Amino acid sequence: MSSQKKITVLIADDHTIVRHGIASLLSSNEDFEVVAEAENGRDAVELAIQKRPDVVLMDIAMPILNGLEATRQIKKQLPQTKVLILSGHDKDDYILQVVHSGANGYLLKTTMAEDLFNALRSVNSGQAFFSPSVSKVIVEGYLNRDKGDAKSAIRMLTSREREILQLIAEGHLHQAIAQRLNISVRTVDTHRNNIMKKLDIHDAAGLVNYAIKNSIVIIQQ
Repeated sequence: MSSQKKITVLIADDHTIVRHGIASLLSSNEDFEVVAEAENGRDAVELAIQKRPDVVLMDIAMPILNGLEATRQIKKQLPQTKVLILSGHDKDDYILQVVHSGANGYLLKTTMAEDLFNALRSVNSGQAFFSPSVSKVIVEGYLNRDKGDAKSAIRMLTSREREILQLIAEGHLHQAIAQRLNISVRTVDTHRNNIMKKLDIHDAAGLVNYAIKNSIVIIQQ
């Protein structure tokens, strides 16, 4: 593929050593060019808009903005950009949320290098690519979709509300959230009130608990 255009990749992972390791791995293959690295979901969205990579290689568990919400925002603003999730999380809930986020594929971090290369090539060409164990979960999720969706409430939240919910759950004060998002504290308060009303939650502890249970904030293991 040396005579063809390289596939440009943005790597988003909050672990520096993992990020650099993946960048080094991709740089050793002439098919790929790493154009940017992001340590949180917010940076991933901003760098994707700036660099417009062919593929964003996205972790799920990241601070400020998790990989699922970052994927939603990237796909909304850059529909032609492909997003490939590379995560150590293999729980059913995470995988099904990835599908709903609009990601083009999902690989586990235990995958072999050649599988990663093939996945990047596949999603870049417009195909979906999921690890075998991930595909099984997706199929079962669709087969059971009529049994009820316990997480349907989160879909009532807007993208900004999910973003603010994560920041609140991570312990950021409203003033800090306002500064980070370039909005007023009053707007943050309004969003928080709307979130609590939609989710029927009445205190901060309840918001944190909800965010953890629904993978908005993912506890590292």
